[in-house]
Amino acid sequence: MSDSLSTIYHLIVQLSESLRESLLKTPYTPPEGSNFSVKSVLQPLLLHKPSPQNPNFGGDDDDDDQIRSSIINFCLACALISSSQSSTHDLLSWIPKHLSAAADSAFRQLSVAYSVSCGERSKKKIGELGINFGLLPDEKRLVVELVPEVLPLLKDAIKQSSIDKSDECNEFSAATARMPVGFAMVAANQFRWFVTQIDYPHLGKLCPLVIPCGLTALDHWSPEVKGQGMISFIHIGKNVNAAELGWFEDVILDACCQNIASSDEIWHFVVEMSVLLVTCIQRSNPRSLWFERILNEMLSHLERHPRNKERRVAWLLHIEPLFNSLGLVLLAHFRRIFPLFFQWMHADDDETVLLVLKRVQTVMRLTWIRNTPHVERLVDELAALYKEAALRRSRGDIRKLVSEILVQLRWCKGLQFEAAYDKHKDDPNLANMVLFLNERNTDTVVQ
Repeated sequence: MSDSLSTIYHLIVQLSESLRESLLKTPYTPPEGSNFSVKSVLQPLLLHKPSPQNPNFGGDDDDDDQIRSSIINFCLACALISSSQSSTHDLLSWIPKHLSAAADSAFRQLSVAYSVSCGERSKKKIGELGINFGLLPDEKRLVVELVPEVLPLLKDAIKQSSIDKSDECNEFSAATARMPVGFAMVAANQFRWFVTQIDYPHLGKLCPLVIPCGLTALDHWSPEVKGQGMISFIHIGKNVNAAELGWFEDVILDACCQNIASSDEIWHFVVEMSVLLVTCIQRSNPRSLWFERILNEMLSHLERHPRNKERRVAWLLHIEPLFNSLGLVLLAHFRRIFPLFFQWMHADDDETVLLVLKRVQTVMRLTWIRNTPHVERLVDELAALYKEAALRRSRGDIRKLVSEILVQLRWCKGLQFEAAYDKHKDDPNLANMVLFLNERNTDTVVQ
């Protein structure tokens, strides 16, 4: 074994010992009725101190392979412990923050030491991936180098508890009988951690390795596994360009469509992921069938659950980039969008109301709501909301947005707006709104 690998080996032993001690002191109760223990998965990944009878390796190729295996296992342990920082699932919620921070620190120490001790070896491996070794900081080189070895292992672990769709008799129980779903959850969290350690411009070079594993996660039946895949694709969408997604474009967007009916706990992820990826891949083609499919899938889902606050807020928060990419093509979706908008304007929570008013502003800016029968009803709903706002905590913000939208409507619809607005001019509860509109109308005429 070379001196450089010997140095790395002894560092892993030292770092593993520290993490193991913290792990042993941390209380953990496996889920009731489960035959899966996260602690039992973690402990074998941490290298044990060699016995006094065998303090060193012999120096042959088998030793090098064992060192490599120890590096991979240690990094997988750090990935799983560190990923608990952004997880709310019971699977990892027992891991305390100080242990997550220790795992982060341990991985950085190993990565920097590996970059120094095995720099030439690392440079060659990273170069084979098409990535400029010199542009990577020391603490990122090891994770990039390990991607070709680690991701196939994680993909296989996820797949082992997936449902074989070609087998009509195969249900969740059959899938988990092959391998407890906990292993897929662990692998999905490790996958997400590895992917999110790499950013632009390096991640694009790794798409042929990253995307198949991510798609396997999206195709799993477990919401936790799916969610980790979605977070990974959100990171991918923010750190690669459309050209780097290459041959995967259609299969990625199809996976987005297939997952829009996901459960409540991960719906905000699927909306953010789908909007981000379709706008990245199809940005210059607003008439793309993928825009239509994804938007229609979302609208169908929202129409079935219009009173679900979490779903509507997630959609209203993330949908703006898709609206901007569609532009005038949004007109074709007005018959489905506006009934939802009208309903949500009177939702119980102020967050929904404020978001829907901002999205109405976006739609008007992009389309000037031309050729639509919704103008009169929009004026009526806005007037009703202005009065309702008197009893809301965010009444000032709501009334400001309502007034701004009415001004926009006057500019773009002219006489059609005046005809719809005329019935509200004498309402004493709208006196301030009428005054605001009159002042803005005067300002426009003077200009």
